[in-house]
Amino acid sequence: MPKIKIIFSDFELLAELNQTQTAKKIFSLLPISSKTNVWGEEIYFEIPLKAGLEKDAKEDVEVGELGYWPQGNGFCIFFGPTPVSKDDKPKAYSKVNIIGRLLELPKAKLKSVQSGAKIKIEQAEKEK
Repeated sequence: MPKIKIIFSDFELLAELNQTQTAKKIFSLLPISSKTNVWGEEIYFEIPLKAGLEKDAKEDVEVGELGYWPQGNGFCIFFGPTPVSKDDKPKAYSKVNIIGRLLELPKAKLKSVQSGAKIKIEQAEKEK
């Protein structure tokens, strides 16, 4: 599984992408820089990719999953309930392609991220 680094101004996270077509396209575009939006316990940001829904796209996601939101060309980081959640699990606004998952979940740090913060995603260095 290809690994990526998600870099915020004061911390970074390691994640792995799955083998879906959307994840492969995103990996090939890295590095990507953007500005964050926060929606409940979801951080999302626009990336330069236009892709459709994959057959297994879903709205009900798991804590720590990464998604691609076709409606907004968005990369999504789910770490808790969103405004449309019915319980303590994340729920996307509309269907997303699941593209991977965080390898760590520092919830307090993720909660500290504000809309408009700079974010960068890049390929993680290969282990030596």
